[in-house]
Amino acid sequence: MADEKTSMSGLTDAEAKELHEIYMKGFVLFTGVAVVAHFLVWLWRPWLAGPEGFTSLETVTTALTMIG
Repeated sequence: MADEKTSMSGLTDAEAKELHEIYMKGFVLFTGVAVVAHFLVWLWRPWLAGPEGFTSLETVTTALTMIG
């Protein structure tokens, strides 16, 4: 064990590489889920105005005036 090179964290090179691999897999999975979620929300309700503008906001404004 004295031969093994350790870092300030106390991990050996092999342990650090294994931890990095697990971290990167989790990061890629999280990023993939976030991209899919953003795409699905974009399909449901785009957040950039199209050629006709934000026509869906007119119904929200009408609904709010009816409530108040």
